[in-house]
Amino acid sequence: MKTTDLVATAFSNTFRSKTRTILTVLAIFVGAFTLTLTNGLGTGINRFIDSTVSSIGASNVLTVSKTSTNDPTSTDPQKYDPDAIATAQTNAGRPGARSEVSALTDADITTLEGIDGVESVTPVRSATVDYVQYDGGERYVASAGGIIGGQTPQLSAGVAPDNAAEALQVALPTALVAPLGFPDDADAVGKTVTIAVTDPLRTQHFVEATVTGVTEAAFTTTTALTTNTALQDALYTAQNTGVPQDQLDRYATASVTVASSATPAQIDAVKAALTDAGYTGRTVADQLGTFQAVINGIVLVLNAFAVIALLAASFGIVNTLLMSVQERTREIGLMKAMGMGSGRVFSLFSLEAVVLGLLGSVLGAVVAIAVGVPVSAELARTLFSNLPGLQLIAFDPVSIIVTSLVIMGIAFLAGSLPAARAARADPVESLRYE
Repeated sequence: MKTTDLVATAFSNTFRSKTRTILTVLAIFVGAFTLTLTNGLGTGINRFIDSTVSSIGASNVLTVSKTSTNDPTSTDPQKYDPDAIATAQTNAGRPGARSEVSALTDADITTLEGIDGVESVTPVRSATVDYVQYDGGERYVASAGGIIGGQTPQLSAGVAPDNAAEALQVALPTALVAPLGFPDDADAVGKTVTIAVTDPLRTQHFVEATVTGVTEAAFTTTTALTTNTALQDALYTAQNTGVPQDQLDRYATASVTVASSATPAQIDAVKAALTDAGYTGRTVADQLGTFQAVINGIVLVLNAFAVIALLAASFGIVNTLLMSVQERTREIGLMKAMGMGSGRVFSLFSLEAVVLGLLGSVLGAVVAIAVGVPVSAELARTLFSNLPGLQLIAFDPVSIIVTSLVIMGIAFLAGSLPAARAARADPVESLRYE
């Protein structure tokens, strides 16, 4: 019997007992449906994270700070660091506690530039914004952050601020467009807004900037202004009016850029060199790593339940094929008497098991896609409307194919016992079977 004849026979034999086959396929379907849906959930969330990473920072840019000798989670008294920069925030569950980092100086910037693998170093000049206002209207609290490295903010209108431009440019978050008095995102582009900052002597300064674009909401805060280098420097200078010159060149962090073609191993080597030099460097992937690990952990747990369902279905496959072997004992004897070898008999019954796995996996994948796509679209329109671009459940063809192959492999293993029993059958005894 040719291989094609074996396959055709396996398909036809599968439906000899339709009820039994349907029940077995439905058992496989449960596991396949769950696996496809949970993998789609993991794919969708991780794809969204990957697509928005570029709006937070480039993968080849590290945020570097001095390694602190104090433990921020400790309740013990901490030594005073005269070079520390403190930010008031809730720390370790203690309201009002201070989070401190040792300040980077120009000497540190020079040291960072000399580390092997580092292409450029940009000190982060942060400024605390009081509010942003348009045309004398209502004032709204906001924060400000510059574009670092290859960062590409996700925009709903206009373009990103140009770091090479001397003009003061800003991209407004979409959450502030309507409150500031703009009819829509596109209308805000080209307008001039006023940003207020306060210096150490409590004098308020006003900096005007041109809106070049509007950023979509993602992992960044909903009121974060995206500034170009010129505007960030202007805000920093205004906020530090009256500060002695020797106190100006102190930075909480610096952005270290490595080659865009750098491999993960090369980036890890730069991190190790930074650690040896007394600094701590983290990429965006490091900062989001915990979140992705939680998502992947949840997906793995859900997949474990799907695998349990598949293991339960495998017993159904064993039962179905054992009954098939018993019912077709005389047929097996006849096939062997006509010259079919034990290997061919084993292949025939194994293929029948694989067909059951194929039918269950295909049915599970089709139904999962049919359910997942509209559910994902509805959630994106309602519950997750503040996260544009999120497709909660996304189906990767490669993942679906791998899942189907795994299910077919489980079916093959489950069918190997009945197939081996059929292969060992004695043709004479089988022909005498009643």
